[in-house]
Amino acid sequence: MSTVLEEFSTITAKGQTTIPKSVRQVLGVDYGGKIAFRVGEHGVSVHRADAEGDDPALGAFLDFLARDIERRPEAIAALSPVLAARIMALTEGMDVDPDEPIEGEVDL
Repeated sequence: MSTVLEEFSTITAKGQTTIPKSVRQVLGVDYGGKIAFRVGEHGVSVHRADAEGDDPALGAFLDFLARDIERRPEAIAALSPVLAARIMALTEGMDVDPDEPIEGEVDL
């Protein structure tokens, strides 16, 4: 495998370093972003931390749902009017933007 990008950074007396801008751009991280260091037998690699946080159980469950929907599309049903009304009542007056990033720690 050929080297695509190599940058250098100095470690301070406190063990800190600056991730070079070109590396941050390749990783797609900026101020406040998180990175993960993976140490293996062939050296150290740096990755976006959010890519490391993928839940394998959730991925397997979503794959299961996708296969089930593909095999049995007739099993998909609309919400009942009672459940739809309950959801509307519980969220009435809430201004929610599903595209807005969630701030702070989140436990699922």
